Amino acid sequence: MSNYEVGSIVEGKVTGIKPFGAFVAIDDQKQGLVHISEVAHGFVKDINDVLSVGDEVKVKILSVDEESGKISLSIRATQEAPERPARAPKPRPAGGGGRKPQKGQSQGQGFNTLEDKLKEWLKQSNEIQADLNKRAKK
Repeated sequence: MSNYEVGSIVEGKVTGIKPFGAFVAIDDQKQGLVHISEVAHGFVKDINDVLSVGDEVKVKILSVDEESGKISLSIRATQEAPERPARAPKPRPAGGGGRKPQKGQSQGQGFNTLEDKLKEWLKQSNEIQADLNKRAKK
């Protein structure tokens, strides 16, 4: 096992596929696991969409557990990451500034905490109840 160094890139052959990853033989005696998160740069829902048993793949050795003999491999570490399209910055709410208001401060338009809304609803409810009580006394 000492001939496999962490960080080295080797050729391998997919020998088995499970929902969590693919087993790759890196020689006649050793095989390692490519976890599904290490198969490609993007999200992989079904590993069978990307790999098949018998595929020849280039893998990078991520770790070697001398005790158990387990070898962790990565296919995506051997590939250049695709360029991401530049995203437009997210618009910020006017006047929000991103800071949380202090207790008792009004937040104006936008997000209100449940506590703030509850206070507002109780106040409205009390005003309506008071108005109904005045009308009932007339």
